[in-house]
Amino acid sequence: MDLMDGIRRNDFVIVGRVGMDLFPAPGTATEDATSFTADMGGSAANTAAGIVKLGGRATLVTRVSDDSVGRFCVNKLRHYGVATAHVIPVGGEARNSLALYESRVENHQSVIYRNGAADFEMTVADVEAVDFSRFGAMVTAGTVFAAEPSRTAAFHAFELARAAGLPAIFDVDYRPYSWPSAAVAEKVLSAAAENADMIVGNDEEFGFMAGSLDRGLGKARALAEGGRTVIYKMGEKGAITFVDGAEIRTGIFPVEALKPTGAGDSFMAGLLSSIAGGHDLKTAILRGSACAAIVVARPGCAPAMPYPDDLTTFLADHPGPTDT
Repeated sequence: MDLMDGIRRNDFVIVGRVGMDLFPAPGTATEDATSFTADMGGSAANTAAGIVKLGGRATLVTRVSDDSVGRFCVNKLRHYGVATAHVIPVGGEARNSLALYESRVENHQSVIYRNGAADFEMTVADVEAVDFSRFGAMVTAGTVFAAEPSRTAAFHAFELARAAGLPAIFDVDYRPYSWPSAAVAEKVLSAAAENADMIVGNDEEFGFMAGSLDRGLGKARALAEGGRTVIYKMGEKGAITFVDGAEIRTGIFPVEALKPTGAGDSFMAGLLSSIAGGHDLKTAILRGSACAAIVVARPGCAPAMPYPDDLTTFLADHPGPTDT
């Protein structure tokens, strides 16, 4: 199936983690907090929630801890409308990831607990239980490749998706704390990118895969020469998208940010939902950027993801993206 045709079905199977987020009141340092809000986190789960809130369908494939935190995560997935038939509990010492972060930009602190992460227990059998032919496209993020048995299972998911005719969308999502070494991450993430039809990452992530920041843009171009669509994000400088031999340059929607987290997940959800809604690629990228701007200006990640009316209002009220 063609990449865009698959996305237009607006029904995604998403392979990756779900976790618990804890965050204090806006502007409050963690060490000064007396209470925290608990909600859902994890890049794959956030993207899934964002897609559903924008009117699409999403099924998550992962493992969760067989305890109260794992059940919290499953309950939150269901709250956001994400299908959980392939969210499998695992016992023993495995634990769900926990992100403790602040709603402030200056002196922002994020503390991530990933020791013995339950999502790394995803197996080949877990992905083989998925009927990939039911979906339009597969989405996965880099963290799922950081450890075994999840790494092998995720690469097998690529194979199963391709056999079923599904295009694969890969969010590089490099998180150093999840990997045994930078060398392993560079090799594995590059291999994952080679298997994808669309790759989304920032300049630092492409630079990492290329061996140095100044070579990242070249890495993105090289991946696109294989027929892939590659979105190279540059923070305040916007993004360059490589597709069919062309380069599309897009700006960002400046806002007063409340926090730096959640932007990438919201961008992905907005991008895919906008393509599914019939928008051309450049417009879809801009709408994804608008979704990212909305999320960084609100507390939380999944709860901050916009609904269609939120996005429509934002685009109507904002003066527009920066020039490129």
